[in-house]
Amino acid sequence: MKSTKSVFAVLKRLRCNMLVFLTHHLGLPVLRVFRKPKPFPWTKEQLMQMDKGTMGRELAEFIDAKSIELLTHYARHDMKHIALGFDTTEEGELCLQSFMLGNGRVSFPVLATVLFGLLTAPEYWKKMQSSFKKGKTCIPIHHWDWFALIPQQTKDIKNKIFTHKTMQL
Repeated sequence: MKSTKSVFAVLKRLRCNMLVFLTHHLGLPVLRVFRKPKPFPWTKEQLMQMDKGTMGRELAEFIDAKSIELLTHYARHDMKHIALGFDTTEEGELCLQSFMLGNGRVSFPVLATVLFGLLTAPEYWKKMQSSFKKGKTCIPIHHWDWFALIPQQTKDIKNKIFTHKTMQL
């Protein structure tokens, strides 16, 4: 008989696999049909040639460190991981989408991911709530031209995001 810990570990792994399937294998292809996003205009090699500290260079280093591919229709999402400081773990994905919802981004992927987390991941609820609240206090970023940020210093992008709305009045 399996211990309770091993059963929970299996369930958590299944939940994580389901989240990856829903986002990468179902959501992303479906969204490409409806949104027709413009493809990412750089290669990983071009990004690696950019100055240290730029979003482009950090994106190339990020995808190397995570052993993931540069997906032309997913680069904006990976840039948000960098700019917002959320890891690519299950917890990080749920918190990133919670931040985006709090920041005013209401879309199917955001709502589906947050709902999935609320229904299946009670251990992350407090962090999701904190991320949502943080998103509410930051300037809206969902309308940004993320590709224009590639040559900019990442620290400057982060400073702009995390300059709270109330401080800008």
